[in-house]
Amino acid sequence: MTQMFKKLALGAALALALPAASFAAGAYDTKIEDVAFSFEGPFGTYDVNQLQRGLQVFTEACAACHGLKQVPIRTLGDEGGPEMPMDQVRVYASNNFEVFDVELDDFRPAIPTDHFPAVTAAGAPDLSLMAKARAGFHGPYGLGINQFFRGMGGAEYMYSLLTGYTGEEKMEAGAMFWENTAFPGGWISMAPPLFDEQVEYADGTVASVEQMSKDVSAFLMWTAEPKMMARKQVGFVGVLFLTVLSVLLYLTNKKLWAPVKGKRFEG
Repeated sequence: MTQMFKKLALGAALALALPAASFAAGAYDTKIEDVAFSFEGPFGTYDVNQLQRGLQVFTEACAACHGLKQVPIRTLGDEGGPEMPMDQVRVYASNNFEVFDVELDDFRPAIPTDHFPAVTAAGAPDLSLMAKARAGFHGPYGLGINQFFRGMGGAEYMYSLLTGYTGEEKMEAGAMFWENTAFPGGWISMAPPLFDEQVEYADGTVASVEQMSKDVSAFLMWTAEPKMMARKQVGFVGVLFLTVLSVLLYLTNKKLWAPVKGKRFEG
């Protein structure tokens, strides 16, 4: 019996030690930048111009390899998003994407009611929920401490990943890898996707790697959380209502019990 307890204790110790060791060897080596995004904080909102620039970066630099299969194209015209006029959304859809129509048994130009096409290339993850998936990776054992106190989350991770290439590369097992300070392990199989002046912004913003990375990270945050602003508004109203209700209940309770508390009971 004693030997059995010793084996169980040793197994439990190893089970706890291995995750801690892998975390220390991986996550602590990464470098995540703390970026000031307009949508952070309880009163933050998406920057419409930034979302439109981010959409342009995604379309011209990312869409060939990564999809947004969870996002309907029509939502590009929604309030709180890129807010594109619907005629522009129709032109954008038909000019940039094709979807397979089962009724036609063939491909056709996309329309606003379609979703962004999925990309099935090996090793190219869909970006629809990437920002949400990475939102809580900061802090000890993924508890999200930095996100809670400093507003750091999925958008910061994507910005840091896009700007974290050092220029070093290596060949390993017949595949090329690039050094990246934000990627766990330090080496990533995706080549640097952005370079200066890769796109030409219509609003005249200088298209540096840092600017494009920030814009597309904000856009991908919106694709993952399109109703973030509405939730913030509902949450604010809820907190305000509960605060007023608490004050009223306190005053009511004080008034009801005032006569009783004022009496002195004799033993």
